[in-house]
Amino acid sequence: MTSNGRRVRKRRLKAEINVVPYIDVMLVLLIIFMVTAPLMNLGVEVELPRSDAKSITSKDQDPVVVIVDKDGNYFLTVQGAPQEALTLDQLEAKVGAFSRNNPGVPVYVAGDADARYEAVVQAMARLKKADVARVSLMSSTLEAVQQ
Repeated sequence: MTSNGRRVRKRRLKAEINVVPYIDVMLVLLIIFMVTAPLMNLGVEVELPRSDAKSITSKDQDPVVVIVDKDGNYFLTVQGAPQEALTLDQLEAKVGAFSRNNPGVPVYVAGDADARYEAVVQAMARLKKADVARVSLMSSTLEAVQQ
């Protein structure tokens, strides 16, 4: 006790961490991320480069070209022969037989720009099922292929 009769109280030390400043920082970071997150999802317009490279041609054999039109019909052009419309089963049988007789012949799939992706993939899957060693996609227009 002191002379005036009061007790001197000693302050006890707290053994706890004060988390209030951490909560404030966390809330500020949360607001920053909520504001910037929608901006991260925006796409960027990119103009892809064009190439003047010449196409790869095989001089010894004409390629087999499978054409998928916008209606999902399949056409086959084999070594300069006229185009013929085929079903998927006929396509698999003809290209498979031709590929077994001419193992090195390139096989291309040309899809119309308006063709369904599913039809092009089905053609490629059937060609792989027919044991065609290598199937490639053509990037030229259908008009250039059909001429």
